[in-house]
Amino acid sequence: MTVKSMEKLENSKVTLEIEVDAAAFDAAINKIYHKQKGRISVPGFRIGKAPRKIIENRYGSGVFYEDAVEELYPEALDAAAKEKELDVVAYPEIEIISMGKDGVVFKATLTVKPEVTLGEYKGLTVEKAEIVVTDEDMEQELAPLVRQASRIVEVERAAVNGDTAVIDFEGFLEGVPFDGGKGESHNLELGSGSFVPGFEEQIVGLKAGDEKDIDITFPENYAPELAGKAVVFKVIVQAVKENQKPKLDDEFAQDVSEFSTLNELKKDLAAKLTERRETESQKAFDEALMAQVTSNMTVAVPDEMVAYEADKLVRNFAQQIQQQGMKLEDYLGMMGMDISFFQEDAKRTALRRIQNDLALGAIIAAEKIEVSEAEIDAELAVLAEQYKMELDAIKAAVPLEELKTDLSYRKALAVVKDSAVAGKPKKAAAKKTAKKTDAAGEEKKPAAKKATKKAEGEEKPAKKPVAKKTTKKADGEAEEKKPVAKKTSKKKEETAD
Repeated sequence: MTVKSMEKLENSKVTLEIEVDAAAFDAAINKIYHKQKGRISVPGFRIGKAPRKIIENRYGSGVFYEDAVEELYPEALDAAAKEKELDVVAYPEIEIISMGKDGVVFKATLTVKPEVTLGEYKGLTVEKAEIVVTDEDMEQELAPLVRQASRIVEVERAAVNGDTAVIDFEGFLEGVPFDGGKGESHNLELGSGSFVPGFEEQIVGLKAGDEKDIDITFPENYAPELAGKAVVFKVIVQAVKENQKPKLDDEFAQDVSEFSTLNELKKDLAAKLTERRETESQKAFDEALMAQVTSNMTVAVPDEMVAYEADKLVRNFAQQIQQQGMKLEDYLGMMGMDISFFQEDAKRTALRRIQNDLALGAIIAAEKIEVSEAEIDAELAVLAEQYKMELDAIKAAVPLEELKTDLSYRKALAVVKDSAVAGKPKKAAAKKTAKKTDAAGEEKKPAAKKATKKAEGEEKPAKKPVAKKTTKKADGEAEEKKPVAKKTSKKKEETAD
């Protein structure tokens, strides 16, 4: 491999003209021949037995050229980038200048890490929430334990909201039973909203042994055969059960935990809640600090860099979903999202991570931060303890360069945090605003924002990014090959008809 020329362009772009000699190209061709010969049919030869020269004579001397370039170009490009000390951050664009028996010449247009001019990153002031645990918080922490210790008991009284009514029911449309409208010994929690609207409210007030015809009109967005239809449910109440909550005392604490008293249990729950909130508060504090650092710096992040990182996030998340037995499209449909929204969300996440990494990288350079072998060994020991693995196994599993980079980023963030000032949150001034009401005069509640799951799966590339390309197998079946960039040819391939 020889770099014939290098030219720096605007917007963090660099072009390299790279030459691969005849011997290396021929070796790549021979490798492709051995990969593909089992799928190539040549009269007079069994499949996979035709010599390379025979195949080239029949299909042209350049029959393996394109795949051979795809085979050799990533390694050649990686070597060229290292030689020129280029930090490639996106898929390259490849243009074939020439290829033939004398070798290959191609031009690579690369997106490289942009230059960063740091602004203020020390002595920043960011609000940090005070950690407070209220009585209401403790009720919420105790709630799962209360549910765990509660009993469902049968009562001889009329049903109220919160009770469970055990019912037999059958639905009739114009006097005829309809499919799916019948149930026996069904446990219906009143007030849960789990049945057709208007049904549960009419069970309230009934006792065991009561029978009632319940008139219901199905919603317009229900199953087509019942949507908007008026039906009658004949209901028999078998039993009424209430949820009896335990008394919150020492005996309760002993039943649901390892603690002897309720006070000890509450202290433990409060300590764990405080720890969680402190972690969340620190994370929010760090994010706010980095937001200030990135807003103070000057950098032009290339669109290609964002697209590459976003694509990586989407692919990583898709793999995580696939491991759970789902396709990404099915998951997004279940969450009420489409792929375009998900991809745009991934771009926003990618841009934020890129800006943070660029800022921390610039701080590493400005502060001359280094990571010692002792620090790496200490981190490996922590990981070995965390994952209950032997130290040698951890060393074999963890890429040391990535670990070193991660440690240097942590040290850079510590420079920002150690000099920062945590301010108290400002109290919002009370504003008098007119309450919005609906047509009935009831106060309108704000609509809840729809939560979306962001593409996760942060991962630093061990190798320089290369482009992707899908080619066709000889039998017509699609096969993903080694990543290849966009290619255009300035010169026709040298082939023999």
